[in-house]
Amino acid sequence: MLPNIDYSEMPRALQHLMLREQSDAEVATFSRRQFLKLAGSVGLTLGAFPHLASAQTNAADPASSSLKPTQQPLAFVHIAASGEVTVTINRLDFGQGVLTALPMILAEELDADWGLVRSQHGSNDPAYVDPMFGIHLTGGSNSVKNSFVQYRELGARARAMLLGAAAARWKVDVSALHTQAGMVLGPDGRKASYGELAEAAMAQPVPDTVVLKDAKDFRIIGHPTTRLDARVKSSGQQVFGIDVQLPGQLTAVVAHPPVFGARLASVDDSAALAIKGVKAVLRIPVDRGGEGVAVVAEGYWPAKQGRDVLKLAWSTAAVEKVDSERMLTQYRELAARPGPRRFDADMAPLASAPHRLEAEFVFPYLAHAPMEPLNCTVRLADGLAELWVGTQCPGLDGAAAARVLGLKPEQVKMHVQMTGGGFGRRFVSTSDYVLEACEIAKAARAVGLNVPVRLLWSREDDIKGGYYRPMHLHRAHIGFDAQGNVLAWDHVIVGQSITAGSVFEQFQVKNGIDGTATEGMRDPYPLPMRLTVHHPKLNVPVLWWRSVGSTHTAYVMETLLDDIARATQQDPVAYRMRLFGDRHPRHRAALQLAVDKSGYGKKNLPSGQAWGVAVHESFDSVVAYVVEASVQQGSPVLHRVTAGVHCNLVVNPRTVEAQVQGAALMGLSMCLPGAAITLKDGVVEQSNFGDFMVPRITDMPLFEVHVVPSAEPPTGMGEPGLPPLAPAFANAIARLTGKSLRQLPFDTRLSGS
Repeated sequence: MLPNIDYSEMPRALQHLMLREQSDAEVATFSRRQFLKLAGSVGLTLGAFPHLASAQTNAADPASSSLKPTQQPLAFVHIAASGEVTVTINRLDFGQGVLTALPMILAEELDADWGLVRSQHGSNDPAYVDPMFGIHLTGGSNSVKNSFVQYRELGARARAMLLGAAAARWKVDVSALHTQAGMVLGPDGRKASYGELAEAAMAQPVPDTVVLKDAKDFRIIGHPTTRLDARVKSSGQQVFGIDVQLPGQLTAVVAHPPVFGARLASVDDSAALAIKGVKAVLRIPVDRGGEGVAVVAEGYWPAKQGRDVLKLAWSTAAVEKVDSERMLTQYRELAARPGPRRFDADMAPLASAPHRLEAEFVFPYLAHAPMEPLNCTVRLADGLAELWVGTQCPGLDGAAAARVLGLKPEQVKMHVQMTGGGFGRRFVSTSDYVLEACEIAKAARAVGLNVPVRLLWSREDDIKGGYYRPMHLHRAHIGFDAQGNVLAWDHVIVGQSITAGSVFEQFQVKNGIDGTATEGMRDPYPLPMRLTVHHPKLNVPVLWWRSVGSTHTAYVMETLLDDIARATQQDPVAYRMRLFGDRHPRHRAALQLAVDKSGYGKKNLPSGQAWGVAVHESFDSVVAYVVEASVQQGSPVLHRVTAGVHCNLVVNPRTVEAQVQGAALMGLSMCLPGAAITLKDGVVEQSNFGDFMVPRITDMPLFEVHVVPSAEPPTGMGEPGLPPLAPAFANAIARLTGKSLRQLPFDTRLSGS
């Protein structure tokens, strides 16, 4: 079911979309030397590759251009003689649909024939950095948000060059020409396809400034569009990183230490080397100062067989052995101590408040568990390395690979691959699995195996291999009056910092507090809050997990607000609306849309079912859920979800729908019994989907997505659909049972009221 947007009204609203200021600034150009350097590293041009040299002979010196590599269409647009347009994206597509959304944006301004548009991933070339952050990055739900204007301007610049080429061919003023669906149309019925003009267009100067379309003329943006990769994925033809096959390629698997950072005491590889197809057994450094053993073979199966018969002794005396039960005791002790504060409101009213609420929440470690386990293929040559990998940060990973291989960053070529999920796991500041692959390739070459090597992690490697959503403990003491007005809210968060010790620490950690741990606390509600934060250091690698801090802060905020509403006998929707006041119109609009479309308060639910409500903003988008749930044989069951979404202008409604549903399903995974990573004496206890629960298709409720029409520039949608699902579900269960759920996953011993 498509998101319910009234498109008949959209064109008028879109007219208010902010357009770039126009000027008659001097046109600048892109030099032949600069063009050839970029084209040589990227392999893309606006025209045909054999004609590169002659195509740019009339271009001026690059010093006259104010355009950055991210603004040059030559790195992003390839038009074949057939008219087929290939758009290169500056992101990783791992299911979120940017291989379609970004080309839609560019094709809109290019005025391309959408039926001839294709797309491909970029590389670690400087042209493909995030234009806002200046680094190669897919994360923070920023792909469409940060590249919306960029890709519009890229399309408009390419279109201007095509118009210039046609004007020169026909010896007419460019103002006499216009474009339509991949054609340049001129006076007297003359016309030329983009494919015919591409070679000549390549010689045209790249304009500094361009006039963007009036939004009322959009014919691609805002319309439901089937994804460009839908056919190959649904037919099993899509090639992912795990499928890379190069001539002579070998496959490696690694025996990792059972405790993070442990080292080897002894290795007996005689049985492994006796297995047919095994080429080498290599002792290599692995993440967090540990050691591992790589088995390199002629395929995954002999490599795995070789690993299975290794006789390894591990030295774990020098590393901390984390235990989940002991951690919880330590966290509770920390929560009682003073610490750095994010908010520091006066807590004096707490003692005299007419009503008080005390609560403790516990959230476990969570694995990312993408469908495609981690992998990376490395090919080494003298002074050059090529990597085929699905990475969210090809620049960071490429630079890390260069350090390990003794190369310069420009000597490492990153081939970004289509990826089967990631949820944050493929953006690691330590580049752990990428470096592991490079260490193996380097060691293999040293023993005479001068061939490409593909590192494959198994599902068990992936789930036991570290970098989890951190375990958190929240503790709240709240004072409020009979009307539900919060007088004082004293709150403590205990959990590891994701960014401490990483390249992002200087941006994220302030006053000893990691901002990713507190995002989603307090706002948008006008609450007098004192927020204390403790970040213990533990031998468990942690990382962002889809929607990051909001995975736990949204749950805490939205369930506690429901508790206050119930305690003061207020409708939870009306209570939230009162708290929003006039300050948060997007929150109000998203929640009201979900309420209206769900029938909340108007239709009667079946016996044993209850409504649940939650709304949360993350990554500049607001998602509200109204859910219908029950308890059946002691287990919580989610029957229906109605979403109200405010993400400003929608580029592709089908992508928004898919992202909201997918994120909600991942949010549901936090609720299901068995959805936790635990450690015993330093060892992760879970290893596969038999003991780490993920939702099945039978767990998916009926789902409707409704989007608030907006003309403002797009905001992120990859993650915002996740945070409010669990609290909305919990709030419904609490209304049925009278019991507030303070721990994820939910307790299996539930009963109806």
